[in-house]
Amino acid sequence: MNTTTSAKHSKATILNPQDTYCQGDQLDVLLFFDHLGQRKKYGGDFLRARMSSPDLKAGASGNVTDFNNGTYLVSFTLFWEGQVSLSVLLMHPSEGASALWRARNQGYDRVIFTGQFVNGTSQVNTDCALALNSSAELCRYLNAEDQEAFYCVRPPHISCAALTHMHSKNKDVSYLTQQERTLFERSNVGVEIMENSNVIHVTKCNTKTIPMKEKCKPGMLSTIPSGHVWKYTWNPVSCSLTAVEMKDCLRGKLVYLVGDSTIRQWIEYFKTSINIDLHESGKLQHQFAVDLDRNINIQWQKHGYPLIGSMVYSVKEIEYIARAIDRTGGDKNTVIVISLGQHFRPFPLDVFIRRALSVHKAVQRLLLRSPDTMVIIKTENTREMHSDVERFSDFHGYIQYLVIKDIFQDLNVGIIDAWDITIAYGSNEVHPPQYVIRSQINIFLNYIC
Repeated sequence: MNTTTSAKHSKATILNPQDTYCQGDQLDVLLFFDHLGQRKKYGGDFLRARMSSPDLKAGASGNVTDFNNGTYLVSFTLFWEGQVSLSVLLMHPSEGASALWRARNQGYDRVIFTGQFVNGTSQVNTDCALALNSSAELCRYLNAEDQEAFYCVRPPHISCAALTHMHSKNKDVSYLTQQERTLFERSNVGVEIMENSNVIHVTKCNTKTIPMKEKCKPGMLSTIPSGHVWKYTWNPVSCSLTAVEMKDCLRGKLVYLVGDSTIRQWIEYFKTSINIDLHESGKLQHQFAVDLDRNINIQWQKHGYPLIGSMVYSVKEIEYIARAIDRTGGDKNTVIVISLGQHFRPFPLDVFIRRALSVHKAVQRLLLRSPDTMVIIKTENTREMHSDVERFSDFHGYIQYLVIKDIFQDLNVGIIDAWDITIAYGSNEVHPPQYVIRSQINIFLNYIC
């Protein structure tokens, strides 16, 4: 462990340092990583760069370039004037990142699923999983179109169709060595590198006029960073967001929210913002929000397996996102918003890649038969740094974030970069606060109206 990257012994140097900096300029920081005074000769460390001004409620991510030799360039765009704090966190050293990568792709059993079979008055629980190593007879629940399957041990003398409910719990299993586990102790995760000389002063010294940006619309190229927060409001780099009256924008619209609980937060936000009638029978059941006067229909449904949680949910409502898209007719008043990621982090990456590809193909089919239908992809967001790192580390989430951006770049869909937005806000919660959700929904409204 003595050869792993150390934040304490690493050096951050601001290139071309100045007493004051100009708003709009780029500031570069060069990082030299080592441990015990030895210069590191390889890269792969997982870093998170952020600039912020808490008094101004402002923040933005920095762009990290890995030179694969132990040095990194962190570039900050100075979006606003005032006193700005610079931060570069060593989330995981390269040794930790490679250990997480290896461990993630080693097994499916970090989460135990329990299926409930009901046959008349009898009820039987059995083990279920994406992959089951069992000699017992199995029930296979197949998404035939994309050849994705989920399995349960079949109870004796009971039909596979009798599966009614599911829940899960974390299994006490680790694919990390005892030595590797020390890398993920709280004191070793998210360690600040720029403890000294991390505050700069930015002034408005450029008198040139800033050109008007076009309104945000689907299909625009994403940048790094994709925007910044100012007074708790998100401002994209490449386009402009206008104030949109939510009730007028949603009038006559049918909005499908498909995915995990981070997109379910949207329907809860709509309920409080426009006083819409929300019909629900439980957090993990289909939810419907309706405004009859304005003909607004908003629906949320969970994505297919894997769906993690101790709460018991009905499997009769389980539907793969691709199938939900395939049964959608679509028109100019139909909007589909898709978000998936968090529930896939504990499983080998190929599970997520296959799912993302199946959703991509379904969106492709939809846009061919109904080009006027609006499709929006909300990327996953950051979450708590220190909780259950092997299963849920943001390292896993970041890989999935890159996968989503790569797979959907060829389609005319709107992207809501929740990853970059939550870094800019400094929100490390799996369910971001309301002001973050408001910024996501403001992008959504600009896309559709």
